[in-house]
Amino acid sequence: MLTAKDNLREVVKGGNPERFVNQYEAIQLLFNPFSRHNPAPSKGMENVVNAWGVTNSYPANTPGPFPVHTPSTIVVKDIEHWRDYVHAPSVKFPQEEWDQFKEMYDAVDGTKAFKATFVAPGLFEQTHHLCSISEALVNYLESPDEMHDLIKYLTEWELELAEGICSNLHPDAIFHHDDWGSERSTFLSPDLFAEFFVEPYKQIYGYYHDHGVELVFHHNDSYSATLVPSMIEMGIDVWQGCMASNNIPELVKKYGGKISFMGGIDNKMVDFEGWTREDCRKAAVDAMEACGNKYYIPCITQGGPGSVFPGTYRTLIEEIDQYNADHFGLNKEEIVANRLPLQIMFGKE
Repeated sequence: MLTAKDNLREVVKGGNPERFVNQYEAIQLLFNPFSRHNPAPSKGMENVVNAWGVTNSYPANTPGPFPVHTPSTIVVKDIEHWRDYVHAPSVKFPQEEWDQFKEMYDAVDGTKAFKATFVAPGLFEQTHHLCSISEALVNYLESPDEMHDLIKYLTEWELELAEGICSNLHPDAIFHHDDWGSERSTFLSPDLFAEFFVEPYKQIYGYYHDHGVELVFHHNDSYSATLVPSMIEMGIDVWQGCMASNNIPELVKKYGGKISFMGGIDNKMVDFEGWTREDCRKAAVDAMEACGNKYYIPCITQGGPGSVFPGTYRTLIEEIDQYNADHFGLNKEEIVANRLPLQIMFGKE
């Protein structure tokens, strides 16, 4: 039987996958030293200031933290003078710290899962974290030169971080966050989005691909079907978080072979108070039977393994395992043996 990693590779290549990839089973999310120097709130914590000066809170019953934007907490008070407010944190870490993280990577069985460095937030999210979402969107229209310069500054920082990651940790995948829309629409038009982000991301993802990274997973849990051509040009291998509103079967048909899609199980379908196993089974089976197992990975749309309400994520795992056993004639115990132990990075099981 193929390991989870090898089976995912067959899905992305359009080869001969022997089952559906089961959510995050083939991706071991790992970190880098910047995570130690970038304070973030735990669930229930409020007003934690990170290394960029952004204030974040993490309310209960939410999948993750989000910036707090009040007149006193917004970092960029005036986009024309953004350089006075935005100061990139150092990514020059002692070799001892890199070595400590490398030990974590070395401890992972790389035959069963991709060792994926987690990077967040991305370029678009960082601009609205610094400016607030409303001001950032206005700035893209009214102050494009300043926004281009700010994005260039953020890109240079990401490239410096990428150099440290590739030189010291040698991951074979990157899991990069950047949300680009709501459930129904993108935040920027496709043309405006391409103007600001295609070239910077080509630099970032091109660097990773050129330095030993086989797959770039990009998390974006939103409607972004109109941005897929840009994603392909950027060098994204797998778009994780694609919501059902994107008409994933049509995207697989149109773009399969150029990019793969990981999602289709929106959190609202399964991750709510009073959810049932039947909710999980229906959401998973509907997605799998609509999309097929080439260029598609059934997955909850949030950007990491876990769920807000206890048990949802584990139940989805069980139902996808059962489907694989029933429809491909596989042994569930052997499926489990060919992946790493269940990883919960965000939220609850």
